[in-house]
Amino acid sequence: MASADVPAQRWVRIIPVAFVMYTIAFIDRNNIAFGFAGMQRDLGFAATASGLAGGIFFFGYLFLQIPGAWLAERWSAKRFVTLALLVWGVMAMATALAQNLTQLLILRFLLGVVEGGVSPAAMILITKWFPLSERSRANALWYLCIPAAAMVMGPISGWILTWSNWRMLFLLEGAPAVIWAVLWWFMIDDSPADAKWISPAEREFLETTIRAEKKAIKAETPTVREVLRNRNVILLLVLFCFLQVGFYGYGLWLPTVVKALSKGTIMEVGWISAIPWGCAMVGSVLMSMRADKTRNYRGWIAGPILTAAVFLSLSVLAGPAHPVLAIGALSICMGFMYCYAIYWTALTAFVANEVLAVAMGFINAVGNLGGFFGPFLVGYLIDRTKTIYAGEILLIVFIVIAGLFALMLRNRTPAVAAAAAAAAAD
Repeated sequence: MASADVPAQRWVRIIPVAFVMYTIAFIDRNNIAFGFAGMQRDLGFAATASGLAGGIFFFGYLFLQIPGAWLAERWSAKRFVTLALLVWGVMAMATALAQNLTQLLILRFLLGVVEGGVSPAAMILITKWFPLSERSRANALWYLCIPAAAMVMGPISGWILTWSNWRMLFLLEGAPAVIWAVLWWFMIDDSPADAKWISPAEREFLETTIRAEKKAIKAETPTVREVLRNRNVILLLVLFCFLQVGFYGYGLWLPTVVKALSKGTIMEVGWISAIPWGCAMVGSVLMSMRADKTRNYRGWIAGPILTAAVFLSLSVLAGPAHPVLAIGALSICMGFMYCYAIYWTALTAFVANEVLAVAMGFINAVGNLGGFFGPFLVGYLIDRTKTIYAGEILLIVFIVIAGLFALMLRNRTPAVAAAAAAAAAD
């Protein structure tokens, strides 16, 4: 049976539930960007400490990356994520109770620990439900949760702060994680074999195709040692770290940049800050569709990253003298920089499932340290230079380096593509 003739309940069952789950995670991770001004005033610290509070999350994020992926592969993504939702919701709401910088840093670190295994667990789940011919699009649709979260977070956070304060912000935006844990438990199944809601044809197609792909991939990368010494894995690790510096340095300080450019109210800043994330949603889907068709992962990672650096440079050059142009360039920058769905598909395309959890967890753990350094370095440069532009220039440098590392990748999927095509034709 050709893949086009197979029922596709997986698209309307797995992706939407995972989408909302990680939308909540991203809001709880990044809403601190809207709380910076109030926390600086109430808790008595400056921009460098704000960057530290935003970034220390990623040190906590290290600890459950490999265990989370391993548990999702060997135990249950459904069970692991349910527990994580419950605990991180409590931690997110507890942030509202911080009375000083030390308490804030501890709570942000613990939030990172709890959330750390969720992303690799969800990506492992997707590999069990979507073959390679669909995986870039599946990852792209799931990863739309991040720009969607940012679009929702901006106006809602701005609205909350117009009538209350940063403490209420954390309380109200932390509660949905606890609620969604219940829905996740009843809606998600770990694999097609566990699901009662899909047709026999869909189950057979998925099991046959994914089994053939696993066999072909395993022939290329049979051991953990070989994976961790693999040229592409090392390159993906390094470029991910540099890209995360750019992405989180951009994302966590975006409201501050928009405020400096627009001179608007907190509500206006919230709405304007949503525009770049809308561009990210469009760009992610279009680029992933092309990547699925061409399987040229190197080109569809390197090209967008380097283009993003160009538009971020244009934004800096436009500056406050041309705020509309600067915000427009910022928005297009995010539309190209947000190529994470293709990035993770490239990894799953040549790493065997037996060692994928280790490779994915290792890359996510070490690479996400860039999520600490980006916000911290930008905050430090704001304090030192009293302007946002030095931080933006630093981010441009890191994004360019990420793009250059992406150019060094080697596409390695012909055998896997052939195996998938043969399975689909049977």
